Amino acid sequence: MAVLKQLGHFGNQAVVTDEAELQCHQQLQYLYSSTRAAKHFQRDIVRGVEGFVLTSSKQMEIGRKLAEDCCKYGNENQNFDFALARVSLHFGTSRNSMEKEREDLLKILGDQVTVSQISLI
Repeated sequence: MAVLKQLGHFGNQAVVTDEAELQCHQQLQYLYSSTRAAKHFQRDIVRGVEGFVLTSSKQMEIGRKLAEDCCKYGNENQNFDFALARVSLHFGTSRNSMEKEREDLLKILGDQVTVSQISLI
């Protein structure tokens, strides 16, 4: 209190104002820190989704090639009434359907999650 009087602050009103200013400053620092942390978290989300999309795209290529080969084998050997040929054809067709669904999911993730988050960062 004596120091405040030396600096020209007389009375308790100046002390209350200084405490209020200090509290406001601390709240602003907290807001800045939490906003900065949120932006870093958003960047991490975007990087994670991008990595997931990239990895899944590579897996999708492999799955489509497998499905294509299974369908080809099934079609080529259907005349011989091989059980393996029928199963391969069904597996290839099912795998193609799964990869189509995965492609749709990756498109949604890429369009809605990544693009919207990048615009916020």
